[in-house]
Amino acid sequence: MNLATEYDRWHQKVFESDPEHADEIAPWYDLVLEYLIPVEGKRVLEMACGRGGFSRLLASRGAAMYGADFSGAALQIATRKNASSERRATGAEFTQADAQRLPFASESFDLVVSCETIEHLSDPQAALREMARVCRRGGLLYLTTPNYFNATGLYHIYARMRRSNSTPGSDQPFDRVFLFPQVRRMVQRAGWKIVRTDGTVHQFPVWRGRNPGVVRWLESNRFARWILSPLAFHYFLLAKRSGDC
Repeated sequence: MNLATEYDRWHQKVFESDPEHADEIAPWYDLVLEYLIPVEGKRVLEMACGRGGFSRLLASRGAAMYGADFSGAALQIATRKNASSERRATGAEFTQADAQRLPFASESFDLVVSCETIEHLSDPQAALREMARVCRRGGLLYLTTPNYFNATGLYHIYARMRRSNSTPGSDQPFDRVFLFPQVRRMVQRAGWKIVRTDGTVHQFPVWRGRNPGVVRWLESNRFARWILSPLAFHYFLLAKRSGDC
């Protein structure tokens, strides 16, 4: 079984577990929305749009919205949800694509959104270069990815020593572990200039086999979040596409 087939099965399983779930509701999407510029009239690409909830949300705000994903099953679900949306006239357009080889012309988009994506790619550096290629000069990247420079990362090391499964809490077919300095280096090497960082979900594993405890008061305090962003489980980068890509 290849990775695309495994992701088709994974997306179908998640969808069937809760068909009415609002896919745009997630802590990383909340963070993107907090920093998002007005998107009306702008061409926006969401890379790894999954079942399309966030793409539909941005389309409803007036974006010329394109959602791309590796999984055909995810896009079938996204297309069905888009067709049944109350905002059909402003629906998103969905394309099956590999993030490492995007089927879009250079400088096609004003903004690129990539949430919880690069950790699931075999060559995240190539994907970040491709995102830079299809983004216009001065365009923006909104990126989030799990970060293990924290207590969850220490737990991961412990789990590996105990020969437990790779990434704590993940059930996706392919998953990588990054520390926030690695993410910053990859983004910069791909031709992006980092403008802002932040983080969300500050959590601490307490008991083995139970969900980590989350320090929820931090989520509403932007300054505290920024100071502690290197320790957050979801690391956020706002970056601008430089002119020499």
